[in-house]
Amino acid sequence: MTTTDNSGFRSLHLVPKADAPQSAKEFKTDQEVRWCPGCGDYAILAAVQSFMPELGIRRENTVFVSGIGCSSRFPYYMNTYGVHSIHGRAPAIATGLATSRQDLSVWVVTGDGDALSIGGNHLIHALRRNVNLKILLFNNRIYGLTKGQYSPTSEVGKITKSTPMGSLDAPFNPVSLALGAEATFVARTLDSDRKHLTSVLRAAAEHQGTALVEIYQNCNIFNDGAFEVLKDPATAERALIRLEHGQPITFADQGVFRDPATGELTSAELTAANRDQVLVHDAHAASPVTAFALSRLADNDTLHHTPIGVLRSVERPVYDTLMADQLATAVEQRGAGDLAGLLAGKDTWTVA
Repeated sequence: MTTTDNSGFRSLHLVPKADAPQSAKEFKTDQEVRWCPGCGDYAILAAVQSFMPELGIRRENTVFVSGIGCSSRFPYYMNTYGVHSIHGRAPAIATGLATSRQDLSVWVVTGDGDALSIGGNHLIHALRRNVNLKILLFNNRIYGLTKGQYSPTSEVGKITKSTPMGSLDAPFNPVSLALGAEATFVARTLDSDRKHLTSVLRAAAEHQGTALVEIYQNCNIFNDGAFEVLKDPATAERALIRLEHGQPITFADQGVFRDPATGELTSAELTAANRDQVLVHDAHAASPVTAFALSRLADNDTLHHTPIGVLRSVERPVYDTLMADQLATAVEQRGAGDLAGLLAGKDTWTVA
């Protein structure tokens, strides 16, 4: 079925719906879940398995693609189709699936090491193309599967097995990176906040195009407590900024303001005089500038002023649809393709 949204872009909704309601139990496999006890991945898996029936999509039309890492065991535990691919290449494989099979709901499960080191190039190009797939990026700021080396999101000075004197690398901010790549949907959530995690997953699933969800995930073996300031009730109220579209951006007794001189975003104590100047969150703004500024509010070392929620959700032509249109036009104008002729081309020669 083809529909047109308010912006005039055509979107294809070809994923068949389930014939009957499905339960979370149907999305669980008989495989033993093998992560370290207490790993944040358990909470994410439970949330996804419980959430999937809401989509009403047949399990045989759902595919989870992963790369290499602790998070990449995910396809074994989802009673759907799954691909356990190679390091960093999950977005590339998922792109092939999504563009060639528009009857599939395609999900990528990856980690900060898998997605942002060897897979960085694949990730940014999937985002800029706006392929219709959903990317769940588990960020624990460490390499867990290979036993505790620093990752592309580890903070400067991080002492690990591979950086005994402290990491010298400036870390990636995955949300900033995605916004810089012109991703149409970018969000962040926490593994331990089931309600918030589910609401963000729901918004990502409804989005037409590439949706990237960064999930702060605790590795209790090699990087325990990395996000404790965001989870401990004693500190979370002042550290977390919960974004809601159309609502003023406030937290604790603070508000987020735009500096009229520099245009940068700052936080300050709320007063009767400045309350009406608090920035109102617009996740649907055409420009990613403000969303990018929000993503830079957090201090990477302490994580204070960390925004969670949907930072950006905008409409743009979906790569899958554009490609399908080109193929349909080519067939209409030229008939069935000639693969042998295409491979040979017009420039051929014989090597003696």
